[in-house]
Amino acid sequence: MPHKQNPIISERICGLARLLRGDMLASYENINLWHERDISHSSCERVILPDSSIVTDYMLIKLKEVIKNLRVNPNNMLRNIELNRGLIYSQRLLLKLMEKGLERMKAYDLIQEISLKVINNDSNFKDEVYKSKVIKQYVEDKELEEIFNPYDYLKNIDSIYKRVGII
Repeated sequence: MPHKQNPIISERICGLARLLRGDMLASYENINLWHERDISHSSCERVILPDSSIVTDYMLIKLKEVIKNLRVNPNNMLRNIELNRGLIYSQRLLLKLMEKGLERMKAYDLIQEISLKVINNDSNFKDEVYKSKVIKQYVEDKELEEIFNPYDYLKNIDSIYKRVGII
């Protein structure tokens, strides 16, 4: 379709991932034969191991190319993150409440109640959290601001890219 902007390389990587999943199925079927003194699995492995290794290497090289040339629109990303009205931060809040001493199930129930209110009333998770007196007993406003900071998820991005060899 002319309006799509999917890079051809990304589509190629997706197609090759299907090929690898097919090889994985044959590999799983071979596991049962390893201790059976049966060599029927070896013919399959002679093809799967080198082919899968070569395909995986090629996919990683191409993925590196995609990431290096990736065009990112930060404003669109923030807008997309906010489409869920802040619900993506519920896990971080759960962990913070547990860190502050609230039992996991109590914290979970509290956050679930707020989340359902957001979903059913078309409100915002952050606003509802700030209204909660129970949460305020455990978490200070400064800590809440850290929880709702989308950039905190990117704090390790440079080290991740360095490990992969992109930077």
